[in-house]
Amino acid sequence: MKPFDVLVIGRSCLDYISLVNRFPGENQKTPMELRMREGGGQGGTASCCVAKLGGQVAYIGKLGDDPEGRFCLQRLEAFGVDTEFLEIVPQGKTPISYIFITKTTGARTIIYEPSTLPKIEYDSTLEALIEQSSVILLDPETTYLGKKLVRRRDKKYVTVYDCEVWREGIEDFLAGADYFIPSAEFLSVPELQLEGLSLHQQLFRLKRKIGGELIITDGEKGAYYFKDNQINQVLPPPLEIADTLGAGDVFHGAFALAISKGLDLSQAVNFSVAVASLSCREYGGRKGIPDWEEAVEVAGRLTTIRL
Repeated sequence: MKPFDVLVIGRSCLDYISLVNRFPGENQKTPMELRMREGGGQGGTASCCVAKLGGQVAYIGKLGDDPEGRFCLQRLEAFGVDTEFLEIVPQGKTPISYIFITKTTGARTIIYEPSTLPKIEYDSTLEALIEQSSVILLDPETTYLGKKLVRRRDKKYVTVYDCEVWREGIEDFLAGADYFIPSAEFLSVPELQLEGLSLHQQLFRLKRKIGGELIITDGEKGAYYFKDNQINQVLPPPLEIADTLGAGDVFHGAFALAISKGLDLSQAVNFSVAVASLSCREYGGRKGIPDWEEAVEVAGRLTTIRL
């Protein structure tokens, strides 16, 4: 097996994307401005991001042997993702997401099908791939693999965990992931008991639960990370936003590649904010992902403030 900069393990799906001037309320309707389809899913989009940035990336996930799965596979391969270890499940159903983008704000509303495909198993193939990778990016669908991946005593690789919601087994990642990266929405989950606290207090409380580094993504506010026991906020560049779909997935992919290339924490967060922001220039979550050179140039112009 050839070595990889990043091994991504997680979900793929097919996205049906519709652009509307405003998202309607219940019992209302609105005309559609644009319709398109694209591969989606946290793991799938993060893999495409790594590849677009020039990284060597292998993706482990599952797709059905249906037309939706074949389309998703074609899109991964078009970006240059190594799909040798992606499993096509006979008679499996590739999950579909229906996404509505509000033209005036770039915000997106997602209605998705939970996957009915079999879970990814920790087997000899996965173990061999892990040995060939410097950084492992795990999306929320893989939370159950925590004990196998982040608790290994002989672990030589770096783990980046894309945290979405509280899931069974998340304690393994809280304690053992090298980089724990949720969105700001995660701060409101009841299990953390952070309600009523200021953002500053919430971040410090969560940091005390984390064994590795904590980075928080916060949409148009950029991202937060800790340095010298202080909170740093990286502000995104001024851009005209078309679509925020997949920006979090892109952030995680960019961050995993940045770490594999030897960037330090501050550089990696700046780089990832730049990549995620630039990805919002185009509809669909993947088309706007920049190349490495553009991302580095924009990252060098970002502002960091201490809270």
